[in-house]
Amino acid sequence: MAIQTQHTGSDVTPPPRKRGPMEGIELSTVRPAGDRIGYAVLLGALALAATLWLAGGLNVVLAAVVGFLVYLAGVYTAYRVVGGRRVATDHVMRGLVYGAFILAVLPLVSLLWTVVGQGIPRAFHPDFLLQTMNGVTGVQDEATMQEGAPMVGGAYHAVVGTLVITGIATVLSVPIGLFTAIYLVEYSNKNALSHVIRFLVDVMTGIPSIVAGLFAFALWAMVFGIGTKDALAGAVALSVLMIPTVVRSSEEMLRIVPNDLREASLALGVPKWRTVAKVVLPTAASGLASGVTLAIARVIGETAPLLVAVGYARGLNLNPVEGPMNSLAVYAYYMFTRPLNPGFRDPSLERAWAAALLLVLLVVALNLTARLIAKLFAPKTGR
Repeated sequence: MAIQTQHTGSDVTPPPRKRGPMEGIELSTVRPAGDRIGYAVLLGALALAATLWLAGGLNVVLAAVVGFLVYLAGVYTAYRVVGGRRVATDHVMRGLVYGAFILAVLPLVSLLWTVVGQGIPRAFHPDFLLQTMNGVTGVQDEATMQEGAPMVGGAYHAVVGTLVITGIATVLSVPIGLFTAIYLVEYSNKNALSHVIRFLVDVMTGIPSIVAGLFAFALWAMVFGIGTKDALAGAVALSVLMIPTVVRSSEEMLRIVPNDLREASLALGVPKWRTVAKVVLPTAASGLASGVTLAIARVIGETAPLLVAVGYARGLNLNPVEGPMNSLAVYAYYMFTRPLNPGFRDPSLERAWAAALLLVLLVVALNLTARLIAKLFAPKTGR
């Protein structure tokens, strides 16, 4: 077909276009063939990695890296022949994305597998959940290692202590963080004070956890005397770590609430505070619950602040303002570092793995609770 140009008015015949290798083939036949090529290259790379690991004596990590590189080279070569350079580059980038995802998930899966495998034998045993370490000695631990012997010593006091300390920290942190976020979003109008608050929140986000523990320990030493340790001091230390997370997450959730809702409420004559309480907060309830859960999960496994501010207790203590109180993180740390009867099958190590598994389950329970709260308090959208 001739093309009439506007400049000269002459007929110009376009040069013949180079046809691609797969041009003219229907997409329904290209996609299955492309998938089969990718699967074949993947199976070949996996077979090569397994051969290098099992038969070649290569380290499993190094064998996986070599197999992944071979997979990328094979994918690029195969799709370059079949579909051209752009198709080959697309599949290589897709392989890099999948590889990055696997690299990020693999340590988590490995950690969960290890914790679950090592912790299940003791974590759900009634004796472990209902007993404390009060009065347990290395002699009793040695008797526990005998076949069929009953378990002695548990983490009941650590579970209760974790709930008490984290609960007090949540009660202290959530109102402060939420009201700060409300001020930054609804009332500050980006004034100088809001910039100072955001700067301080950013600084608090990056402080090491041991600094929060030292702060609580020094505060209690000034108020109650040097060496005073109790659960309330640990809750204050955890609050220092929780508040920045609550502020940041709550601020972002409040900002995504449409301004149309605020303007509609204010146009009806509703006061500002009531608009925030009845319109803004219920609309952002789902995100706020997730942010609070994230903050709790951030501190529930902290060890260093509690070691400094709370200490270690072998028995049950329900009074948060009198004496040390144990937690699951500190309990696991002491069982690992100071076993009562060091040996190959030391019950102290089993207790530590069981405490770690209980911590993981608590975090999972918190996430499920947050989802339930978000579902219950989400604004109704039905007609």
